[in-house]
Amino acid sequence: MILKLLKLGSLLGALALPFTQSTIESKPEGVVTPAGKNLYDFTVKSLDGKNVDLSIYKGKKVIVLNTASKCGFTPQYADWETFYKANKDKVVVLGFPSNEFGGQEPGSDQEISSFCQKNYGVTFPMFSKVVVKGEGKCDLYKWLTTKELNGWNEKEPSWNFCKYLINEKGELTHFFASKIKPTDKEFLEALAK
Repeated sequence: MILKLLKLGSLLGALALPFTQSTIESKPEGVVTPAGKNLYDFTVKSLDGKNVDLSIYKGKKVIVLNTASKCGFTPQYADWETFYKANKDKVVVLGFPSNEFGGQEPGSDQEISSFCQKNYGVTFPMFSKVVVKGEGKCDLYKWLTTKELNGWNEKEPSWNFCKYLINEKGELTHFFASKIKPTDKEFLEALAK
């Protein structure tokens, strides 16, 4: 009986890990972004298969989030859509579906597009499903999670709906874990910088 409880405790601890990790990481004062790539150097594929040059977002803050349709955090689509509609003149939300966490985004790009529109009325830009962690990681997420490329951050998404905040110059400034919403104080303070 005690052994079963210990095993259950270990399993529950492992499942809780993504949610107990540090919720915010910020670019340390004085850290200079390396010369070279920034957000505007990337071209990504939209859900409808078109190439999108991210330099079209120059001069705006950008939130990059990895999304999933079958996750406990999926209702955040509504939160981020509300935020996007209220702030899209200054801030853009970019959604990148991924299937690395519990296989919670198994659908095709067309299925994902239909789901987001039908269930949450998503109008913020959504992109083709990508790998955001580990082997096969797409180039954008390599930049977001490699200190030598972005200047300070090595934090990969720990679960679905992790967020990366990029400033108006295309530089990565913050990482937020899954539970952070656009109405949270920590997010709003980072956005105001």
